[in-house]
Amino acid sequence: MAKAKPSSSAKKQAAKSQGAQQGGGAGHAAPSGLARYLDPEAPWDKDQLLDAVHWIRQAVALACGLLWGAVPLVGAPWIVLFVAISSGIIYWYYAHLLKVDEEEFGGHGALLQEGMFASFTLFLLSWILVYSLVHF
Repeated sequence: MAKAKPSSSAKKQAAKSQGAQQGGGAGHAAPSGLARYLDPEAPWDKDQLLDAVHWIRQAVALACGLLWGAVPLVGAPWIVLFVAISSGIIYWYYAHLLKVDEEEFGGHGALLQEGMFASFTLFLLSWILVYSLVHF
């Protein structure tokens, strides 16, 4: 009886998990700490990438909220600008810096939506608090 050959995606998954266990694979040591988040060669699983995207989005939200409140900026165009900046930074991070295949992580929609509601809430909270404390 002939054995069934593993599919190419099963081979890729096995190679990826074996490379992660061996510290990154062919001559590439797994980076530690924050350097891993900037290394396009580092192995990523879905949860790790989504966590990184979530926390980057939170940092952007806090920075924009503090800046918008201190300047002071008001109105809907600034909300739209925050969403554009936040999504642009996230897209640049996973597509150009890390060079990950977004289809392995649920597509562009899943990556761009990750952490959006929480970051939007943090953005509004920090914007309103800083604006109210500084300008009233």
